[in-house]
Amino acid sequence: MSEGADRSPARAAQAAVERSAAHVGPPTVDMLEAHLAPYAAHSTQSRGRRFPEAPPSARTEFQRDRDRIVHSTAFRRLEYKTQVFVNHEGDLFRTRLTHSLEVAQIARSVARNLRVNEDLVEAISLAHDLGHTPFGHAGQDALNECMRDHGGFEHNLQSLAVVDELEEHYGAFNGLNLCFETREGILKHCSRENALKLGDLGERFLSGKRPSLEAQIANIADEIAYNNHDVDDGLRSGFLTIEQLAQVELWQTHYEQAKREYAQLDGRRVIHETVRRMINTLIVDLIDTTGRNLAAHAPGSLEAVRSAPPLVAHSATVAAQAAELKRFLFKNLYRHYRVMRMTSKARRVIRGLFEAFSEDPRLLPPAYLAEDEAAQPRLIAHYIAGMTDRYALKEYQRLFVINDN
Repeated sequence: MSEGADRSPARAAQAAVERSAAHVGPPTVDMLEAHLAPYAAHSTQSRGRRFPEAPPSARTEFQRDRDRIVHSTAFRRLEYKTQVFVNHEGDLFRTRLTHSLEVAQIARSVARNLRVNEDLVEAISLAHDLGHTPFGHAGQDALNECMRDHGGFEHNLQSLAVVDELEEHYGAFNGLNLCFETREGILKHCSRENALKLGDLGERFLSGKRPSLEAQIANIADEIAYNNHDVDDGLRSGFLTIEQLAQVELWQTHYEQAKREYAQLDGRRVIHETVRRMINTLIVDLIDTTGRNLAAHAPGSLEAVRSAPPLVAHSATVAAQAAELKRFLFKNLYRHYRVMRMTSKARRVIRGLFEAFSEDPRLLPPAYLAEDEAAQPRLIAHYIAGMTDRYALKEYQRLFVINDN
């Protein structure tokens, strides 16, 4: 076979590297993505944006998405939104912003090893919580209850609403006008009813197909980040103890390893050493297991990935360990009485705000007043979901607390 007839992915990648070395001037998109596997999402093959735009210069379409997300108002607000602990409870606890950055770091590491698109996986990771309410899952649950008769509230759909409509940065369109593949990755879950309204974006929920590998990676990176870093924050707060965690195999295995290797360590350093080892084990296992799945199914394109079973996964052993850790956190941290007190307070604040604005919409900023009365509840939900923890508490005070200030 002649050299020109060799169409193997390895040869194609090598040829692209050789062309890049000979190229003069800024790299082309093909050069930037020459290392990607055939099953990766290539920006030149994107399904496009809702509103057509000229191609970007000196970056790929997915890099442009990531940049727009980082510069968005909703992304900045994540700094003051709860992960587990409300922002004012301590400066060192994680927020939605630090969590999103940690998800992106984990996801990029996995993507690089699997030769899929790091820029897309980063964009999805950074955007996945843009629609989260103040006060974490407690706020989301309370707002969903308030919206029960008006279509409900789900933070993945709200994140999509943020990037599609609510951001106001561009003259030509509402939202950020992100690529289909980024928007698809943001939408992790969707009911059949909502999927029917979303057109092409909701089709996979109706047909049982999968999103891109990049979206699958971001989804599991999210779990790796919050499970392990919630352990760290739980120990820092004193709500969890090392003695309690001894019953969790994933923790105890790595804790004992850290103590054997660094017998002199105690306090925060042994905790950090243990958590970083846990994260490393989960990442390496995810890469290895997913690599075996890819070899077994051999998808030759992104469309083949969509038709395959879920390919990004942990081994059965590590998945069981991660599930055990998740159950432990639910029982011992998320249901800790002091966390529950803040959860209860958060629910009252969200319900109080929603009820006050519903009873008298004139209390809302003018931008959230609806001309159609039926549309008013959703605009109220948009307003509340966009609040930071401390802004929601201030709004509640303004509406319900009489003082001399």
